[in-house]
Amino acid sequence: MHATDTPPRTGLISLGQLQTAVVDLHIRAVTPVVPDLHGLLRGKRLDANLFLDQVTKQGDTAGEACSYLLATDRRMTVTTTSKHDISGWIQGFPDMSLQPDLDTIRFMPHTPGVALVHCDAVTTDGKRIGIAPRELLRQQLNLLAKQGYEIRIGWESEFLLHDGHRPVTRHNADYALNLPPKLHDFFHDLEQALFNADTPAEAFKGEGAPGQLEVTFRYGQAMRACDNYTVYRQTLQHVAEQRGLRVNFMAAPSDEVGNGLHLHLSLWKDGEPVFAAPHDSHLSPPLKYAIGGLLKSLPDLAPLWAPVPNSYKRFRPHSFAPLYMNWGDDHRGCAVRMTGHGRGRHLELRMAGADANPYLVAAATIAGILRGHREKLAPPPPCPGDAYFDNGSPRLHRDLVESLRAFMSSDFALTAFGTSVLHHYGVAAQHEIDTHRERVTDVERERGDIRA
Repeated sequence: MHATDTPPRTGLISLGQLQTAVVDLHIRAVTPVVPDLHGLLRGKRLDANLFLDQVTKQGDTAGEACSYLLATDRRMTVTTTSKHDISGWIQGFPDMSLQPDLDTIRFMPHTPGVALVHCDAVTTDGKRIGIAPRELLRQQLNLLAKQGYEIRIGWESEFLLHDGHRPVTRHNADYALNLPPKLHDFFHDLEQALFNADTPAEAFKGEGAPGQLEVTFRYGQAMRACDNYTVYRQTLQHVAEQRGLRVNFMAAPSDEVGNGLHLHLSLWKDGEPVFAAPHDSHLSPPLKYAIGGLLKSLPDLAPLWAPVPNSYKRFRPHSFAPLYMNWGDDHRGCAVRMTGHGRGRHLELRMAGADANPYLVAAATIAGILRGHREKLAPPPPCPGDAYFDNGSPRLHRDLVESLRAFMSSDFALTAFGTSVLHHYGVAAQHEIDTHRERVTDVERERGDIRA
């Protein structure tokens, strides 16, 4: 056995290291997973020897799963699937195959003896399923590579953490160091678990609302960054439950609180960052066209980065979530924030909420950047003042109804992603709208229970 085949007990491993770990009985099972429409991992636990037989002797698939995994809402409701091309009562809920990405095999610290591997959804005859989130991102990355560019991204994740019914912090704990002991212990456990899963975080901190926390991640290759984010979500949930805590990833969990999923990005060419400039006031052409393309394009793609009715309740004045499609130099009130200096110059997109699917956010972002470069879309001047009074810029969609209408009628969205994607994600958005319309809300009860 070569030294490189000796498996570590944590983090990413090679197929050879997995084989060694199975022989040594360190690994008894493998979980092939596919990200669903919401960026949540779905899969099943396979006997490790069966997994190795399938990927080394019988081809490159790791079993099958029902295709409805790509056609349900977060509660796994299947009623929406009757209109989906991929799965539903008309199609009989057929299977799809799981094609493992063998560069993503990893040990998970909270599941001893079990390895996890990200997979692509493929038809039973081996064709990748075009509406799958991972495939949407891959297609956009390929188009970007044809232009000679690489995108590097990093995520900034906000969420709420509750101890029972109480938030773990009772006040604005942004950058606070005197956090409650239970929260210090939680951060310690999460930091170690993410490190062991080869998904190291860059920073942990409190945020502005009671119980709100933030975890940020280092720059990296886009697909790997999205895969790592799904591992982070799963690991975070486990660490919280082990400590009796509850995680909330709603974009707007209350009238006063918004949880964002901010995307930091830069473009590189021939190993060099192309957003860099001799001085900070200068916009290089790649940076200029990226900003212009994002501002022009992302409103048409909103169902990909703001997928449910609650997503839009985060867009409120002076909420640190944007209200208009504008940009600014180190301006946290804008949808697109230019930040960093010199070689570190990059963009931060602040529109997506914590409920967003990272693969779809990244895919929509790349599509917008490509359009900006293709059409040489120069941005308007940066926002000069309070971004929430920037009436000269287009307002973000007020709800999913507006968003879906723009998405389905957009020539750009159709060109960028194709008919199947528009239909599939349009059906998903309409299902969310219909479900919301059929429910009686607390606001209706509050405003309707009035005695004359």
